[in-house]
Amino acid sequence: MKIIVTGGAGFIGSAVVRHIIHATSDEVLVIDKLTYAGNMESLAPVADNARYSFRKVDICDRNAVDAVFSEFQPDAVMHLAAESHVDRSIDGPAAFIETNIVGTYVLLEAARQYWSKLDSLTREAFRFHHISTDEVFGDLHDMESLFTETTPYAPSSPYSASKASSDHLVRAWSRTYGLPVIITNCSNNYGPYHFPEKLIPLVILNALEGKPLPVYGNGCQIRDWLYVEDHARALYKVVTEGKSGETYNIGGHNERKNIDVVKTICRLLDEIVSARPGNINQFEELITYVTDRPGHDLRYAIDASKIERELGWAPAETFESGIRKTVEWYLANESWWQRVKDGSYAGERLGLNN
Repeated sequence: MKIIVTGGAGFIGSAVVRHIIHATSDEVLVIDKLTYAGNMESLAPVADNARYSFRKVDICDRNAVDAVFSEFQPDAVMHLAAESHVDRSIDGPAAFIETNIVGTYVLLEAARQYWSKLDSLTREAFRFHHISTDEVFGDLHDMESLFTETTPYAPSSPYSASKASSDHLVRAWSRTYGLPVIITNCSNNYGPYHFPEKLIPLVILNALEGKPLPVYGNGCQIRDWLYVEDHARALYKVVTEGKSGETYNIGGHNERKNIDVVKTICRLLDEIVSARPGNINQFEELITYVTDRPGHDLRYAIDASKIERELGWAPAETFESGIRKTVEWYLANESWWQRVKDGSYAGERLGLNN
């Protein structure tokens, strides 16, 4: 197959690209605007592979997107390009509306125009795979419920509202125009190459530097954690074996309170790291409770039985195995995260013209 991956220089997108190049014989074209979270160093493991190519493209630029479809002639699109940080969406929602809603619209129209001109067999096999989030469902108010593929949408933040909007657009283009689409909604991802503003890498790196470990409110918000490489396997499974028009929820079966995630990381660092920053004896001493974010959802939890039953996917990592791999990766890859933290990675980002 020939697959376009939008947002392929981001955290989840780069994991998908690395999986496809390393585990399949498919060809991948990454298109990415290379905003602050796009990092070409996350694609370094596949950069020299002949089946990988990259174009610096804004998905809101219709002419550029049309040119990509015309030149590459894809069999599938995996759409991961998105603004994705809740706090940033609260401070500045405009970018989320532009990228997540308008960008998805532009991409859908470009895909529809390209798809409409294919021969009948190629048209039938084509897939537009839209990667979304469980945050579109809002939060769960009891400990027994799970998000299913039919859970009503109730987004709480500008970020989740913009992703819900994009999900609705994708379904409308399927219903109205017949575009063969698939949607996946995932739980919180973690793992290697995660941008340091997110909870798990932020805690790891702050701890190593002896900085406070910020925990919103009382830290009792619950998330279902999904190791990013498990997610990448699931996404490839969906785009190659999933049924057109279907939605699949992808979760890790790893519900944890935020405070417990932070304490688990601290205990792993206590075990692995011999030197302690400052005068602390244990990394938990750095935990600092801060004012909760507005509209903070209490609990997310995914029912992933459909993808397990119909496509045979299941997560390989438990939270314990995945978080250990993640901590060890950050300890072994200081050059990657230091270049993100000091901004030097942006030199390649800003200097790339194609």
